[in-house]
Amino acid sequence: MKNAFRLLAASLPLLLVACAPRQAVRIKGDAALLGQQQAREKQLADADHWTLQGRLGVSDGHNGGSGSLTWTQDGDHYDFVLRGPALSGVSFHLSGGPDGAVLDGLRGGPLRGPDAEALMRRALGWDVPLHDLRAWILGLRADSGPAVLRFGENKLPSLLQQDGWAVDYRAWDTSRQPPLPSTVFAAKPPYKVRLSVESWDFTPPAAKE
Repeated sequence: MKNAFRLLAASLPLLLVACAPRQAVRIKGDAALLGQQQAREKQLADADHWTLQGRLGVSDGHNGGSGSLTWTQDGDHYDFVLRGPALSGVSFHLSGGPDGAVLDGLRGGPLRGPDAEALMRRALGWDVPLHDLRAWILGLRADSGPAVLRFGENKLPSLLQQDGWAVDYRAWDTSRQPPLPSTVFAAKPPYKVRLSVESWDFTPPAAKE
């Protein structure tokens, strides 16, 4: 159970970030495709109120596990819940914002820290880049450095390489405008993460009350 929890916690680099996708990009494709991507990024630049429901699977090459995911973003504040019935009930809850982060689900009670990255390093010894996936999960580039983009036949990103991670977009929900990723594989050896998005809800939390 402990190994499974650590694997699930290791997925957080792919599930929490602040984004401003304005960095230079090298592109495998033509200028028209990059122009379309820049238009998507502009449309989604202010998308900071949403809830994602889905399934998350992780592996380090030796161990693996999966669980259901609920991730709510409310401006600078986030609420991330992962439940793993396939992992003997392992689950955890990470929440926070500019004023700090709280990780619940570990033995000994909730842990608190100045930010999610520092908290995960303290709790599990993971030195993870928690500054990218709020962009990647939307199919955007993060602001952390240069990126390489490749596009598929649907003219949407098929591969994003940034910060040592390869983010492979296997499927898109094209019923939305702009389209959003529905199946994402990400890898940075030895870690592999698979996210299947079941639903997006861009209604601000305050509007649901």
